Amino acid sequence: LEIQRRREARKRALARKHAKEQMQLRTPEPVEGREHIHVQTELYLEEISDQIIEVDKECQTDAFLERPPTPLFIPAKTGKDMATQIEEGELFDFDIEVKPILEVLIGKTIEQALLEVMEEEELAQLRAHQRAYAELRNAELAEVQRLEEQDRRYREEKQRRKLQHMQMLQKQKETTEKIAAWAFTQHYLSDLIPSVLNNLRESGFFYDPIERDIETEFLPWLMTEVEETLEKKVLGRTMLDSLICTVVEKRLDAFSCKLLSDQTEAPAEEPKPTYAAPQAAGAVRPVAKKKEIDQPVSEERHISFQLEEADQAGTEDLKTE
Repeated sequence: LEIQRRREARKRALARKHAKEQMQLRTPEPVEGREHIHVQTELYLEEISDQIIEVDKECQTDAFLERPPTPLFIPAKTGKDMATQIEEGELFDFDIEVKPILEVLIGKTIEQALLEVMEEEELAQLRAHQRAYAELRNAELAEVQRLEEQDRRYREEKQRRKLQHMQMLQKQKETTEKIAAWAFTQHYLSDLIPSVLNNLRESGFFYDPIERDIETEFLPWLMTEVEETLEKKVLGRTMLDSLICTVVEKRLDAFSCKLLSDQTEAPAEEPKPTYAAPQAAGAVRPVAKKKEIDQPVSEERHISFQLEEADQAGTEDLKTE
């Protein structure tokens, strides 16, 4: 019974130790970005290594000699042999002697049960504390995350507002510069635009469409028509001049032939100075025949009359042609 009691006590001690180790190991989970590590807390430090250092050594021993087996040791007897007869019930009464043992066993069992119950209650309280601590820790972590998210939103909102304000200032600056440039341009171009328009108008970029149409369409057409009409008139005059020259030459030849025939029929008197036939249209016709100076006036009038008739006849022929 004592051995069994000791074994049970050892088992309970091992169970308590294991429970304590479990309670010590069951710590809260590490936060994000951290981890738990084992730390050696003994008084004497011990080097922990994954691989045990092994060393091989050799030695030479002597050969075993054959010897007889060792005889059984039997101590020598001392004293005298005596014998005693014990009857049933002479040494102790079982009912009387077992009562304190049972009391001790029952008391120890009850005490151990109470200890185990207290340990269980303590473990339950520790677990409750751990659960409360875990809940509080989770709530604090959630609150920290909420505050971090709120801070992040505040920072983003601050950056967005700063960017918006910078854009507004940039737009305001651009608008101010545009207004200043517009005012400067208006002031600068107030005298420039009329001068430019006058120069462009003088250069011919601004024109009256009716005047430009007259200059580009009507006047060239009019000049073309006038040139054609003048060319026709010049051509008609040239043809008329050539016809007049031809008729005058023909009449002059006829008159010359008739004058020569009259001179041959008349008596030879004093020689008359020669004269050249009238030139027409640049044609030179030499007259090598001599005429008499003392020709009567009637003949001259007759000749002039004939020339006038010939001219009229030629004009009529030209008109007819």
